[in-house]
Amino acid sequence: MLSLYNKALSRRPILVQSLTTAFLFGTGDVIAQQAVERKGFSNHEYMRTARMAAFGGIVAGPVLSNWYRFLEQRVTGKTPFQSLIKKVATDQFLCAPIFIGVFFSAQGVFEGKSILQIKEKLQTSYVDAVIGNYKLWPMVQLVNFYFTPLYYRLMVSNLVSLGWNAYLSTLNQKTATADNADAVPLVQEKKVQQLVV
Repeated sequence: MLSLYNKALSRRPILVQSLTTAFLFGTGDVIAQQAVERKGFSNHEYMRTARMAAFGGIVAGPVLSNWYRFLEQRVTGKTPFQSLIKKVATDQFLCAPIFIGVFFSAQGVFEGKSILQIKEKLQTSYVDAVIGNYKLWPMVQLVNFYFTPLYYRLMVSNLVSLGWNAYLSTLNQKTATADNADAVPLVQEKKVQQLVV
């Protein structure tokens, strides 16, 4: 199985990494819904899982695959250690904050949210996600960039991301639930006004 994956990866690296990322982002959401939120499969939100998988395949896979290649080719240092530190710093202080913002914005678009609702989503969840990122990812990427060959770095990140994506999905859902909760009273109020008239 691994040899088939390696062969496919060498032939179509971005496609294979994008499909792998889509699968693991979707799996992260399943973990979020079933292990963290304990919804049970009868209450599982399959469109939510599809949105996470779509983001993984359409955005995260291609972008991060090219990003890791860019880091390897362009971010270098005088010594291997200096090169490693520069890669991790560039990844964490440039890519990570932007990528987290793109994640919440894309999920808002996939959910059909307005620009105002997406802005509120970012205001509610962005800072918590960035803080959470810095508790986990600098050390992960330090190990990943030091030990893992280039073509496997995204896969290693994706495996660690099973837990991280579950966290992001849960954080994103809290905002979506809050948006829905805010919308309910407005609908009820309109119904009451119609009855009075």
